[in-house]
Amino acid sequence: MLKVKDLNVYYGKIHAIKGIDFDVKNGEIVTLIGANGAGKTTTLKTISGILKAEKGVISFDGENITRIKPHLIPDFGVAHVPEGRQVFAQMSVYENLIMGAFIRKDKREIANDIEMVYTYFPRLKERHKQLAGTLSGGEQQMLAIGRALMTKPKLLLLDEPSMGLAPILVDEIFSMIQTINGAGTTILLVEQNANKALRIAHRGYVLETGVIKLTGTSEELMSNDEVRSAYLGG
Repeated sequence: MLKVKDLNVYYGKIHAIKGIDFDVKNGEIVTLIGANGAGKTTTLKTISGILKAEKGVISFDGENITRIKPHLIPDFGVAHVPEGRQVFAQMSVYENLIMGAFIRKDKREIANDIEMVYTYFPRLKERHKQLAGTLSGGEQQMLAIGRALMTKPKLLLLDEPSMGLAPILVDEIFSMIQTINGAGTTILLVEQNANKALRIAHRGYVLETGVIKLTGTSEELMSNDEVRSAYLGG
């Protein structure tokens, strides 16, 4: 579904991503793990067009999307849930979800999909009139994911969904990521909590200073001594 080939990205003179290759197959959860500054968020931002690739090709469903403007990326079936949630704070939960469907015209289907999001995240239904800025961090994360789902994505890019959340909420979010994947959405997950990410992912890539150092199934990476020592607490 997604194929990244020889991707190079710069921040000014800093070479942030140094010729990485990776792919995501239809139906998978694939995770990118690595330390802060490894290039994980930069990779997602480049896929979704927020950052420009200096060199390389990003293909989605066989189409080259490397130079596509970010506001057009959802048209291809790619939705990005950014680090820090970035909900529309002065809009209600319901209005945030409607904003997620801004490229769609099918009103009946939009209403059905809002109910689907409420099924995934019942707390959002309870708070559908509440301003998004007054929600807890966990609820905002649920809303950010729900808003992205309203674009009906084939591929969901998730950037640090567990950041700043209490452990019980982290479990809830990761369980829901698996449910969303099981319903047919492919997921590329960037996550600081490598243990949690590898437990739900099919495959993973280890990024270090803009270079992919290791790749394998989740089981292979979790049993790798280097990965265990650096990212899994021994």
